[in-house]
Amino acid sequence: RSLCAAITAARQGVRVLLIERSGFAGGIITNVGLNYFDGIADATTDRIVLQGLPLEFLVRLGICKEGASHLDQVNPARAVYKAGAITIGNTEEFKILADRMTVECTPHLDVLYHSFVCEVRTSGGRIENIIVATKSGLMRIHASVYVDATGDADVTRFAGARVVESETLMPMTLHFRVANVPNGESLREAVRREVIAAHEAGELEMFYGPHFGYLFGENEITVHAVRVRGRGADPWELTRAEIQGRKDAWTMYERWRRNIPAFADAYFLLSGPQIGVRETYRIVGQATLDEEDILHGRAYEDGVATGTWYMDVHPNESTIDSANSSPAYWPGTYDIRYGTLLSADMSNLLVAGRCHAATAMAASSSRVTCTAMSMGQAAGAAAAISSQRRGGPAALAGGVGKHE
Repeated sequence: RSLCAAITAARQGVRVLLIERSGFAGGIITNVGLNYFDGIADATTDRIVLQGLPLEFLVRLGICKEGASHLDQVNPARAVYKAGAITIGNTEEFKILADRMTVECTPHLDVLYHSFVCEVRTSGGRIENIIVATKSGLMRIHASVYVDATGDADVTRFAGARVVESETLMPMTLHFRVANVPNGESLREAVRREVIAAHEAGELEMFYGPHFGYLFGENEITVHAVRVRGRGADPWELTRAEIQGRKDAWTMYERWRRNIPAFADAYFLLSGPQIGVRETYRIVGQATLDEEDILHGRAYEDGVATGTWYMDVHPNESTIDSANSSPAYWPGTYDIRYGTLLSADMSNLLVAGRCHAATAMAASSSRVTCTAMSMGQAAGAAAAISSQRRGGPAALAGGVGKHE
């Protein structure tokens, strides 16, 4: 979302600074190591809904052809596709592509890695400047328009603008990879049996699935099974979740290696650079996405992105086989309105990603990778256009168009 926003704005010819807390860009793909592009296509028709810059990333990775309209046009040698999503085989390549595409935007785009916003100063309902923590100390940044793509609405909250937080938040997940695991028909049931046994023995408080696949290599599994309660925007709880997530991943691995013959020579390759956070704060916007918009596939004149993922709610309990406690309902497509990216309180602030204005249930659909990338493109285009005009982002009549 931040990458799409920055590149889109820079291509409009305005000066942009992209601030990333890690040493690379790429959001959940690179920061969590989750190589899923969820929401690329309408699962009911296999029609690709991702367009513009988000699709360009996949074209440049050799995954889709320019102008691809259906999932059967995805290159099977470069990606695996199923139920509205594709998985890519190399997240490191995505890091390199992100670097290359930001450098291509020189001199309009500057990138600052290993940095994050720690304070926001406002006046009269506008952000005047932000304070960024860097390796050389605090840095004050002035801009005419700001895009909050933190996922946790950090800039919005620090500005004093209104946000909402659900009383019960979805759990966090640490993804991990185990190498030297030969494929076999009985492996999935054995992995499942050991995780359930660990839970029943009190070694794992929660889990889901467990899901795993040979997504990066022929003898290497990527595991989706860790489930940790907590508030991902709270630094103390996030730290505790990281510690718990790594402990739980190792508990699963050790059980498999001890009790499943196929894991006899396996080794724990790596866990994600950070735990995956599904839900924290959402802004109070000038419009709000709700579940009726999704269930009825509503279209709006100020629609700037297309959502299509199911309402993917992870409960704070163990679920066997499925990630959800109820069956998935695939809704088709729906519009995400421009007003959901606009803070109701700050006239020069846009957001992109899971912190946009939505109900908790609706956000469980709109939070996914490809939808967030599309919101980033829309926010970047709006920021660039409004910085060149008077009136700010809210003055753009009817939004900015889905692919502008």
